[in-house]
Amino acid sequence: MNHYASIAAALEAENLDAVLLTGEANRFYASGFFTPGTDATLLVTRKDAVFLTDARYTEAAGRCLDGAELREVKPGRGLTDQLRELVFLKGIRRLGFEDAAMSVQSFRRLERALSEEGCPPCELAAASEPLLKLRQTKDAGELAAMEAAQGIAERALEDILKEIRPGVTEREIAARLQYLMLHYGASDMSFDPIVVSGPNGSLPHGVPSEKEIRSGEFVTMDFGCIYGGYCSDMTRTVAVGSATEEMRRVYQTVLAAQAAGIAAAGAGVPGKAVDAAARAVIREAGWGECFTHSFGHGVGVEIHEAPNAAASNEVPLPAGAVISAEPGIYIPGKLGVRIEDVILITPEGRRNLTKAPKDLLIL
Repeated sequence: MNHYASIAAALEAENLDAVLLTGEANRFYASGFFTPGTDATLLVTRKDAVFLTDARYTEAAGRCLDGAELREVKPGRGLTDQLRELVFLKGIRRLGFEDAAMSVQSFRRLERALSEEGCPPCELAAASEPLLKLRQTKDAGELAAMEAAQGIAERALEDILKEIRPGVTEREIAARLQYLMLHYGASDMSFDPIVVSGPNGSLPHGVPSEKEIRSGEFVTMDFGCIYGGYCSDMTRTVAVGSATEEMRRVYQTVLAAQAAGIAAAGAGVPGKAVDAAARAVIREAGWGECFTHSFGHGVGVEIHEAPNAAASNEVPLPAGAVISAEPGIYIPGKLGVRIEDVILITPEGRRNLTKAPKDLLIL
């Protein structure tokens, strides 16, 4: 699965002859082949693509790449020399670069290389925004990978629920979730799992600790995995042993807020309107100050990408985007509840990609 054609169309719209992809995410999105860090560079023009990497990856790239020329970077034929040659051979006069991913040092090195004597004039233009906009809309192949990743995470959830009991630590639960997702086919985690319990639950991005689970507490688990290069993301909060009336009210409020936000989502709806619909439910219940983050964020090649369902986002959500739906209530030093699904924005509204139950579960 590659996206050379859509990138080529975007280049024409942006008046660019080519774009240089140096960041992991866009390099994978374009080519379908993952290389870490700065271990590869991909040049996409309006007509073709060239993937440049060293001998550590050339064999693997050759097996995977489709639709791109593969060039090896090696002593005497380094990246800078090859890029300069490609710019000349392909008549590139306006070259896009990833301003959101490229360091100032790398930019200056590229700028110097393209301004050396004998190299035709080539203007460098920031091109991160058009690439991020392209990635907002998922095609059928991308959605299939995301739904598979979601299915793996949900299988892990089913298993871990059988293991949560008093005396088990947050860190043990987090470790088991990672093992289970890898066991069921994930290539990696979308992010380090968040597992917090009791008073630690008020930390939205708390780090799993050696704290033992106790009866009468909530346990919040936020986790996801990567399959086929695409991320899943979900959060479930469960009670252990029993739940007080306050715990039940907080949980039901978050669940109602999530339903309101999901119902408000649709193509053409500003992200802030989705956030506002969920936030109103929590505010009316008296916990407005305890909802401390946005309703949701885009999910795809990266776990956080555009578009966002946030109070600051006035841009309409596009059909084909996948966003998280994750309101929460966090009462400092006492408890926290977050419930998260991922939803696909469709022309008609939305489709929930998460199948796991959300009714309050007391283990």
